[in-house]
Amino acid sequence: MGSHACGAALADTIDAVDRRIINALQRGLPLVPRPYAEAAAALGIVEDELLARLRQLLDHGVLTRFGPLYQIERAGGRFVLCACHAPEPRLDAVAGAINAFPEVAHHYQRTHHLNLWFVLAVARGEDVAPVLARIAAAADVEILPFPKEREFFVNLFLPA
Repeated sequence: MGSHACGAALADTIDAVDRRIINALQRGLPLVPRPYAEAAAALGIVEDELLARLRQLLDHGVLTRFGPLYQIERAGGRFVLCACHAPEPRLDAVAGAINAFPEVAHHYQRTHHLNLWFVLAVARGEDVAPVLARIAAAADVEILPFPKEREFFVNLFLPA
């Protein structure tokens, strides 16, 4: 939401209930057998409405993903931001090769020499190098890892 136009477009896409959902759920879901039901009750709606609204927010691009964020490092794993240069004629093939690995959480394209970025998620820290080597071989590109040095939390608040 870096520009007024984007903010205006967002304001036209969501209503006060959507804003309450975004504000509340970014703080997490309860660890109970039916977390969406409990979260919906706290928002004054029913579980089916919450799930439908989340699907709509995702379908319309208001949210690009929704799910829990775990501090995998506490369990011995690692998240690593990675980048590569995928030549334009091979971009789809490189992205496909990278996405074929279950350790790749998601990827996105940038307008930069390093035009394809992805997040690697491994259960054990020592798996980073061998998995990246396999991805580089399969995609036939050099992969540059950018291990996390510091973590930041961005808290989006949408006034109702």
